[in-house]
Amino acid sequence: MYEGVLNVYKERGFTSHDVVAKLRGILKMKKIGHTGTLDPDAEGVLPVCLGQATRLCGMLTDEGKTYRAVMLLGVETDTQDAGGRVVHSRTVAPAEREADCPEGDPFCLTEEQVAEAVRGFIGRYDQIPPMYSARKVNGRKLYDLARQGRTVERQAKTVRIHQIGIEEIKLPRVVMTVSCSKGTYIRTLCHDIGQKLGCGACMESLLRVRVGRFAVGESLRLAQIEQLRDSGVLTRYIIPVEEMFSGYPKVRTVPEADTMAHNGNPLQTEQVRFEDGGPEDGGCAGSAGCAEDGKSAGPEDGREYRIYDSRGVFLGIYAYERAGDRLRPRKMFLARDGV
Repeated sequence: MYEGVLNVYKERGFTSHDVVAKLRGILKMKKIGHTGTLDPDAEGVLPVCLGQATRLCGMLTDEGKTYRAVMLLGVETDTQDAGGRVVHSRTVAPAEREADCPEGDPFCLTEEQVAEAVRGFIGRYDQIPPMYSARKVNGRKLYDLARQGRTVERQAKTVRIHQIGIEEIKLPRVVMTVSCSKGTYIRTLCHDIGQKLGCGACMESLLRVRVGRFAVGESLRLAQIEQLRDSGVLTRYIIPVEEMFSGYPKVRTVPEADTMAHNGNPLQTEQVRFEDGGPEDGGCAGSAGCAEDGKSAGPEDGREYRIYDSRGVFLGIYAYERAGDRLRPRKMFLARDGV
């Protein structure tokens, strides 16, 4: 039984669910979940949670993501990527100056016009999800409706584009690296840039290069995972759940509170010892709230901690509640047979 998070390279042609299904066969275990869907034609980083780490899936979905995309100007499709049915097409050609761009076909653009349009999407913007997506409207997945030839009104969602780096402009193609918030559709971003330019666009290819701490250069293809399994060294590449929270301050229960912590009960501050970022034996420690007289004012309300029992066994994540001066569980990772 494997426990932790594995950085998988999702190959083109597989859905994210396909990857999970194949891993269940490779690892001979059922408790596996992925942390964010990639379209079948997209490639790259897909963190996969194993065993008790499946409780992490929702938390990792919130991580920021970075993509390398190729945008094809002049082509619009019903899926907003190159795999869809072309609904509009025109030739896009480069020009040295904006004055050299007469109306008509070919549609001429300067590199600066393209770059300015791309940069205009940095920051928050309201993005309408594509019809070919897993988003739901009135309980129905959009792609099911789209396959029936139906188009329905979709509510725009505010997403955030943290950064766009333009690697190359070689019209009609633009290569760019996009760092964005969760829930951002890169193919919709390409479509929207094309609309802003007036020539239309779709996403030709997509590589997810990073999800939080997971980078594409360290990801493993399914065939590699099989080889590592057979060699008996796969566990070296699985990140333990505890390590995923290494940046969180640490708390340890007193022996008398171990059973309560194992059962996921709230804990009063006198039932734990703050190893950093909190009060220790009534004193003032670390970055926790310290009063002017040097005494502890308690941890910051809502601050999250990784909690261990008195023997040093990792249990889960607790958050401090100023009202009641206690720690309340946010996410538990202790297997019941591990107590």
